[in-house]
Amino acid sequence: MNMTVNSLRPAGLMAIDREMARQHGDALASLENAGETAKAIANSLKRTGRLLLLGMGGSHAVGRAMEPFYRDFSIDAVALPLSEQLNQPLPLAGRTILVTSQSGESAEVLRFLAEAGISQDSRPEDVFGLTLEAGSTIARTLPSLVGAGGTEHAFAATRSLTVTFALHAAILAALGEDQQQALTLLSQPEEPDVSAALDVMRDVSTIVTSGRRMQGVAEAIALGLTELSRLPCYSLEGGQLRHGPMEMLGPKVGIILFRGREATSELVARMARDAASAGSPVVVFDASGEQPVDGVVTVPVIASGGMAAIFALLPAAQRFMVEFSASRVANAGTPVRSSKITRSE
Repeated sequence: MNMTVNSLRPAGLMAIDREMARQHGDALASLENAGETAKAIANSLKRTGRLLLLGMGGSHAVGRAMEPFYRDFSIDAVALPLSEQLNQPLPLAGRTILVTSQSGESAEVLRFLAEAGISQDSRPEDVFGLTLEAGSTIARTLPSLVGAGGTEHAFAATRSLTVTFALHAAILAALGEDQQQALTLLSQPEEPDVSAALDVMRDVSTIVTSGRRMQGVAEAIALGLTELSRLPCYSLEGGQLRHGPMEMLGPKVGIILFRGREATSELVARMARDAASAGSPVVVFDASGEQPVDGVVTVPVIASGGMAAIFALLPAAQRFMVEFSASRVANAGTPVRSSKITRSE
């Protein structure tokens, strides 16, 4: 990016650019250095067979994305927003609990620890933290996986997503899953061209993201689009999008789909065809390795499934998220009603 472009780019987006530039190196280090804590979490999961993933915002989206991968190991995995757990709690006993917070200081995290009676002197054996900040309350209180590179300062999660996914990849590796392709993608990340995707979405007033197995990734990108573009972008799981919300489709409603090399790939393709037939601009971020769907914009990435598909899809989707928002908001990346660390409920 040259100096002329830099001088016109909002400071908030330049901060995100810096985070994204280092995210793969930090994620790779996080995966490779997770060590004994990842093994401890894996051993807990083998013992309990039940997992509760707790987080807010992007941290919850990561939990949603990880549910199917833990379920592949016959683990009863459920992701809940921490706010929901605080007010409509599931029992904690007999479960492995993963509390995720990039800062380790959000209001819900602090309240959860207090109300559960968890402190440095009283730590249940099956409760763990995932964070980017080694000095945070969550890291001081719980045995924690701490991502490399420290706190993410830019608004809207990018590096923190990739690093947190890498921490989960380390847990899956400790459970016995081969993460070689994921390691390769972190070592040699792709930079797909998203210009056609940006062009087809130039006139939409809202974007709905969706997926099947990749639904958690769709939710993370919808959150980032909302935060940065200030448009009402949101996410619906593929089946849920079928059951009524198809009524909203049309030229002003963009649909972004996420497709990996997975058993549900054809369901995503059908949704792409039907949404396009209804008049919506459609973009498919596609790691399936299958033929592109006619009549929609496809952003192909290396064919991959599992965690590797997440690492293949994220860079392209993040770049779209950032550049779409830059085209809509003069000071994209600078929050006007939010803060990086949410300290109130």
